[in-house]
Amino acid sequence: MPDPMRSYLDFEKPVAELDSKVDELRAMAASGTDIGEEVGRIEEKAGQALADLYANLSPWQKTMVARHPQRPHFTDFVNGLITEFTPLAGDRKFGEDAALVGGFGRFRGEPICVMGQEKGATTESRLKHNFGMARPEGYRKAVRLMEMAERFGIPVLSLVDSAGAYPGIGAEERGQAEAIARSTDACLALGVPNVAIITGEGMSGGAIALTTANRVLMLEHAIYSVISPEAASSILWRDGTKAQEAATSMKITAQDMLRFGVVDTILKEPVGGAHRDPAAMIAATGEAIAQALDELKELDGAAIRKQRRQKFIDIGRKLG
Repeated sequence: MPDPMRSYLDFEKPVAELDSKVDELRAMAASGTDIGEEVGRIEEKAGQALADLYANLSPWQKTMVARHPQRPHFTDFVNGLITEFTPLAGDRKFGEDAALVGGFGRFRGEPICVMGQEKGATTESRLKHNFGMARPEGYRKAVRLMEMAERFGIPVLSLVDSAGAYPGIGAEERGQAEAIARSTDACLALGVPNVAIITGEGMSGGAIALTTANRVLMLEHAIYSVISPEAASSILWRDGTKAQEAATSMKITAQDMLRFGVVDTILKEPVGGAHRDPAAMIAATGEAIAQALDELKELDGAAIRKQRRQKFIDIGRKLG
């Protein structure tokens, strides 16, 4: 039965209408009317409409799906995959940044360092986490976590979902660009395996700071780009209404990233997107993480660094 709290995207209106019709028929059935066959027929029609719709999403529609408020966030993945998770706070230089959460726990019994942006699921939590837009102290906290993981030989997992680093004046005054650059450099210098997963939006240097990894995975309807379609539209055409055109031209989808060699694997989402079955998406992500770590576990520190650096060098050569 459709979740009554589920929000539908604009292009999902045909499916929303069918789901609403199913709800009406179920209400009638509850009163004693025998319409089970009709309910089943419309449910099947709605399921097929959803499958057809999501089989041919445009880049802009994928952008909308990647931003869906009910999509699983960092906390959901941690709760579903990590045991004994202990978050660490602060960068030991300025303060705590709740937009970037990180700490240590166990993945399938083995120690792991986990970090990533948390967007929040309610108005209160979104404000607390600044909608997943990290400030310099967030990226410096990430560096602190990576240095600790390196010291104790613990692999690093990054879960990326952010519209970008916070662009406020205070963040710039505290060295936003420098903090992002140092986080990127820390990723490259790691002598332990690191795996990054783009779960929703992977925008700007705020994403690159955590995704310079041995293995970069991406959910099927996630997006990855140096700039948002709206910002690109404003810069290129001085018109923010051309975001849809920008999204198509920018090649920001998971399928584009795999073709360019920027990501290693696409994780297939449930029909209708990860927000329709978060538990299944989290379970599939866990399997992908386990496989990626298993492929890297026999490599020593020097080999880990060499493989990671070569990966990014090859991207430049391929696209050049």
